[in-house]
Amino acid sequence: MRAHEAGALHGDIGNRGPAWLRPPADVNALMPQLWPRNTVRGDDGDLVVAGLRVRDIAAEFGTPVYVLDEGDLRSRCRDFRAAFPTEDVYYAGKAFLCRAVVRMIAEEGMFLDVCSGGELAVALAAGMPPERIGFHGNNKSEAELRRALDAGVGRIIVDSFAEIDRLTALARERAVRPRVLIRVTVGVEAHTHEFIATAHEDQKFGFSLAGGAAIAAALRILDEGVLELRGLHSHIGSQIFDTSGFEVSARRVLALQAQIRDARGVELPELDLGGGFGIAYTSQDDPAAPHDLAKRLRKIVDSECAAEQLAVPHLSIEPGRAIVGPAVFTLYEVGTVKDVDGIRTYVSVDGGMSDNIRTALYDASYSATLASRASTAEPMLARVVGKHCESGDIVVKDEFLPADVQPGDLVAVPGTGAYCRSMASNYNHVPRPPVVAVRDGQARLIVRRETEADLLALDVG
Repeated sequence: MRAHEAGALHGDIGNRGPAWLRPPADVNALMPQLWPRNTVRGDDGDLVVAGLRVRDIAAEFGTPVYVLDEGDLRSRCRDFRAAFPTEDVYYAGKAFLCRAVVRMIAEEGMFLDVCSGGELAVALAAGMPPERIGFHGNNKSEAELRRALDAGVGRIIVDSFAEIDRLTALARERAVRPRVLIRVTVGVEAHTHEFIATAHEDQKFGFSLAGGAAIAAALRILDEGVLELRGLHSHIGSQIFDTSGFEVSARRVLALQAQIRDARGVELPELDLGGGFGIAYTSQDDPAAPHDLAKRLRKIVDSECAAEQLAVPHLSIEPGRAIVGPAVFTLYEVGTVKDVDGIRTYVSVDGGMSDNIRTALYDASYSATLASRASTAEPMLARVVGKHCESGDIVVKDEFLPADVQPGDLVAVPGTGAYCRSMASNYNHVPRPPVVAVRDGQARLIVRRETEADLLALDVG
């Protein structure tokens, strides 16, 4: 019941899948919330994205391939800009970044958040105005900070006392006054996977609120007067559906804002509540629309500011996954289909954990559908796996696919725009897939496929 419409229970699937997983009424039907907005199943059963058949994409670019619906990505940027018209919306580049995407989000009026020197290099190479760039990271090097200052990035989110000292020295050296925000660890236990929860106390990011580091950092910056302290930043995690965590975070950060005012008579003008807004990977996910998020977040901030007698600061947010995640699916070719003694059917594809590590790393759930044709066969519970030398090389843990799925078929996995290509590897010396953007029936290559020559070029032995 992941990439398809759910039907009634047909028999007992035993222990081979989650209790909520039920065979679909129609194994060919798509759940719209899981797929790019311009994706449909054509009359011949082939998936069609933005007017182009996936069989044609596979024929031209090969598989596996990440397929980006450019119209979908742009429309999601517009949705967030419309929902937050007076706020700053930073696209979180760590979700997926390349020069073409930088240009898309810039054309749609977005700001850009980067978290490494490499991401900053891509942003600048693509022509992103540096004043619209924010620079994150818990261990920015001196070279990275130098480049950010020389480029004139709009803001730097400081993450440690060592970074404050490093940035202060560089700012003095250059006679500049960079704008900074302080990342605050607010002690919120977000309802998400341990590895993508970022606001609890025992983790590497930010200044602890409970331990007093956050107020100490703010006072140090204000007293030294070299850096321009613009505000506070809080990010509670990723793939979050419940705004209660944001409410707790805003309450605690704005209480710190009041402490700073009381200690130094300064009301900081900005507040960044981060991102982490969830998307639908399976039928069990129910993400909020941007306008609902905006309404809830404004209510939270307005209420807490009133309680602390603070002026409402200029708000910013950082969606990444919520913009690029649903805009992309990965297209694979089936290589083998193996029934293991009636326990489970394994459908092996020509990619795997090198192009999507999230299933192995986070126990993430995905959906899949037969993409190159329709089928009248009964649904069978399958596990879509990759070609790598690991038993944990799983792309989709449990999915109903037609029982006649066979080698040569194309299978598509939606929701792979965020953290799949950006976390891709060359495990087993497998070249990373290309990214193809589709718009108005035309496909263009925006990140080319790696080759064996690329792999060997780095091997100087």
